[in-house]
Amino acid sequence: MWLPHPLEALSRRAFPDPRRRTIVLKAVSFALVGVINATVDFGVFSFFYFYLGFPIILSNLISWFVAVTGSYVMNSLTTFAAESGRKLSFKSYATFLLAQIAGLVANTATVYLVPIAIGKILRIDSSSTTLVLVGKLLAIGSSFLVNFSLSHFVVFRSRGHSATH
Repeated sequence: MWLPHPLEALSRRAFPDPRRRTIVLKAVSFALVGVINATVDFGVFSFFYFYLGFPIILSNLISWFVAVTGSYVMNSLTTFAAESGRKLSFKSYATFLLAQIAGLVANTATVYLVPIAIGKILRIDSSSTTLVLVGKLLAIGSSFLVNFSLSHFVVFRSRGHSATH
């Protein structure tokens, strides 16, 4: 897996057990890819929702699909390179896409419900720009947890390889 040398060296000191270090490195790599994807997700969502006036859920579905496609490519080539052989295939993309639906559900529920909940608590309009953006940021975080777990344990699980790869 590819990580900048200082991060890899730090992980070796912090986590001497190779199996534990592997999971931590994968989570860090997944998170770095996620930062890129979150930026794409946020930008695409904002474009469709704020500029084109699409409904919030449709905007979220479009941004999710664009981001999850980028995530598959980057994670196949970096985070889970040992498991994927750095190869892209329609079958593994379809599996990745299906597994990420749980992350989509968490993301969509969060982006929809958080503005409503906060709006009720603060007695303000739940469609305010600030509440929608807060909901979207929290949605990205909730889906990270779901998506990494499914990617690591389901989509890119080791198949006959050592856990230290």
